[in-house]
Amino acid sequence: MPSPSNGDPWQDFIGHEQLLVAFDQASGMQAVIALHSTALGPALGGVRMSLYADRPEPEMAARQDALRLSRAMTYKNALAGLSHGGGKGVIFGDPTNKSVEVLHAFGRLVSSLNGRYITAGDVGMSVADMDTIGQTCQWTTGRSPENGGLGDSGILTAVGVWQGMRAAAAHVWGTPELAARRIGVIGAGKVGGRLIGHLIDEGAVVYVVDPSAAALTAVTTNYPQVQVMDSTEQLLAIDLEVLSPNAMGGYVTMELAQTLRAPLICGGANNQLASPAVADVLAARGVLYTPDFLVNCGGVIQVAEELNGCDLDRARDRTMHVFATTQQVLARAQQEGSTPVAAAESLAEDKIATGAFSEPEQQVV
Repeated sequence: MPSPSNGDPWQDFIGHEQLLVAFDQASGMQAVIALHSTALGPALGGVRMSLYADRPEPEMAARQDALRLSRAMTYKNALAGLSHGGGKGVIFGDPTNKSVEVLHAFGRLVSSLNGRYITAGDVGMSVADMDTIGQTCQWTTGRSPENGGLGDSGILTAVGVWQGMRAAAAHVWGTPELAARRIGVIGAGKVGGRLIGHLIDEGAVVYVVDPSAAALTAVTTNYPQVQVMDSTEQLLAIDLEVLSPNAMGGYVTMELAQTLRAPLICGGANNQLASPAVADVLAARGVLYTPDFLVNCGGVIQVAEELNGCDLDRARDRTMHVFATTQQVLARAQQEGSTPVAAAESLAEDKIATGAFSEPEQQVV
């Protein structure tokens, strides 16, 4: 993969331990694995598959994604109380046309790290794909129950986002209740679709946009009261109280941060902010952003449980603590006069430094 256009090949390394860039000639697999930290234990993080066709330098975008996301996984795992560091994999390719040979080659690549990185599913990857990777790699999670896993990690990812949203609502409005709140959901897939279910059960007024007709049909079949928007522009024209990005990252741009009317952003997508500076603009405008790596940790909690007995109820109980951890982060940000992103990173770094994984006490609001 080529060097960045500015000539600095190290620009995206922030404390990373290792970056693997691999090409398997037999299968044609091109992949990147970034290990950010193994200080707390083996790095744990998903693998995504994409062509990055919307980026000017697609192969470089894949590398940058792996570096950014692996760092976020270090913080996510620490905040979730897991004895794992952060890592991320990217297979550069078309997720609608993947071969068994490519998946097997990626499994062998992970195996070459001898347990320093444990992989799981992410964007563009299915449970069946993880089963296939697992045929050549023992360090694979996110597998089907038939193959020793807990299935789709979107189940608990949605639970964590829901709990984070409730904690943030309590911070903004004094109550965690979401009944009658106007919530705009971007992405109705395996996380967004399940999140919508939790929101509807609470009595929220939900608007959704998604380019997939199948995803929208599934959501509206289960929840006919959901209002489907034709575009994100139409969604943002509504007087929303919560914006919930649950698709690909980078959605919250500087332009959006300067114009968004909703006072709260909370969603399951990774890397929601287009740049770190967006967090400062949101804070200056009084828009509360709950860091994605804080609230979307339910999925990694679920796959980590596959390494410790496959008890989904235990993993769900741990995920419910996202409410208390979000309260802790928002209180810290307020006390320190920092953004929630800075407060979450600081808390995670404290946990990494001390190895302290005591669960925060649940607070009744």
